[in-house]
Amino acid sequence: MGGSPAAGQEIAIKHAQGELVLQEAPKRVLVQDVAVIDILDALGVEIAGVPDGTLLYPSYLKKYTGKEYINTGTLQEPNYEAIAAAGADLMIIGGRSAVKFGDLNRILPTIDLTVDNADFLTNVKRNISTLGEIFGKQQRAAELNASIDEKFDQLRAATAANDSTAIVLVTNAGKLGVYGPRSRVSWVFSEAGFKPVLDNIDDRFHGGDAVSFEFILETNPDWLFVIDRDAGIGRTGAAQQLLDNELVRQTTAWKNNQVVYLDPVAAYTVMHGYESVMMLADQVLEAISASK
Repeated sequence: MGGSPAAGQEIAIKHAQGELVLQEAPKRVLVQDVAVIDILDALGVEIAGVPDGTLLYPSYLKKYTGKEYINTGTLQEPNYEAIAAAGADLMIIGGRSAVKFGDLNRILPTIDLTVDNADFLTNVKRNISTLGEIFGKQQRAAELNASIDEKFDQLRAATAANDSTAIVLVTNAGKLGVYGPRSRVSWVFSEAGFKPVLDNIDDRFHGGDAVSFEFILETNPDWLFVIDRDAGIGRTGAAQQLLDNELVRQTTAWKNNQVVYLDPVAAYTVMHGYESVMMLADQVLEAISASK
């Protein structure tokens, strides 16, 4: 499949909830997923409407809080009236907004680019390629995917010499949870080469699999990657204060200064975007370099 669809040339787009046949490249697009906004921004594709919520957007996407963009509602509750009145020819959803596919697809053609975390990086790159194909940005999409490959080659090379264990910890209103090998940051294990302290982590919920400080000390990871969910959704984060206690200070990660506070918005809200993935990979690379 090459080139965006010209007049009379169909293009079939497979997505998480089916297939959409486009007769031509969309001219006016609405997006109900921040990771897709991230990718379209990197591709240089103009967006007509986006979800409401200043707290959703990392600094590099703050322009999408401007009034020049149609307010399509929240991720969980789309503004169907505004969407119907927008005159758009494509809606792109994913993640939390995916449950609204049926309702949105009755209003305008809709595709669902939800990422399967079990094959995280492959799916992110697939979405980049798909969006590049839809909007005639195949060359730019290939460049972005090549940058991801190069970045993660660097990351794998940096971790290849050791057999480090890691916990991805999410803090939320004073509570602790862990994310595992099939979570929104599964690439820490599947792509970056860190070993999970446990394989049977039940992290289906936003706050991860609930754990205690004793669990952190007992499993004693070499690395702690921390997502401050409070900061990620706009609350004042207190993750560093929460973890600075007698039990955590006894861990190998703390003693070796290998506690990394991942960018909370990139890791929690925009985790399947191009810029977000690159930003988080850079954070991990910098931490590894600093620990040597």
